[in-house]
Amino acid sequence: MRILIVEDEKDIADFVKKSLTEESHAVDITVDGLAGEDLAFAEPYDLIILDILLPKKDGIAVLKSLRETGIQTPVLILTARGAVPDRVAGLDAGADDYLVKPFAAAELRARVRALLRRHSPEKSPLLCAGELSLNASTHEVKVNDQPIELSSREFAILEYLLHNKNRLLSKSMIAEHVWDFHFNSDFNLIEVYIRRLRQKIDRHCQQKLIHTIRNGGYAIRDPDK
Repeated sequence: MRILIVEDEKDIADFVKKSLTEESHAVDITVDGLAGEDLAFAEPYDLIILDILLPKKDGIAVLKSLRETGIQTPVLILTARGAVPDRVAGLDAGADDYLVKPFAAAELRARVRALLRRHSPEKSPLLCAGELSLNASTHEVKVNDQPIELSSREFAILEYLLHNKNRLLSKSMIAEHVWDFHFNSDFNLIEVYIRRLRQKIDRHCQQKLIHTIRNGGYAIRDPDK
């Protein structure tokens, strides 16, 4: 999933990014409210992690602006202001959850997983195509019930393809969802990862799952449909 962090404390932002990239999420960081608001309007994020005390525009104002314009991306407020009135103000402004600093990485990841499950159209963590299955909660990938070891990037690409099964995904779409907005547009890198996925998955399947569409991109096609 693609996540935006709006946090002006570098150490905290880096810690949150590291915690989430370890779970195969693509993470963007911005350090002020106006920039965060602009990115939230411009990019299709799956989750926003938002501080309250931000330069240029505070987090509550950013959140109200997003909700007033119809953006329903789930928002997790991450802040040192943990008093009951602060929590109520954040939730009333449209936040979906509230986590007070300092916090444990394990709790952060659990809250992120819960929000993504709650707002995902695909409620089950299990994604399947033919003999292939991917469990988004446990990060297990299997072909014919045999475990397949994937790197975090390989897992993220495969999960994105499975979430969009039977749909063409361009290299640009894959780059935007699996890498952050600083991706250097080296689309050859995507070809490398797709080749690795084919070596690990397609060679174990009776029918090829990962298809290349000339001048288009890639798609996982379910042979059962």
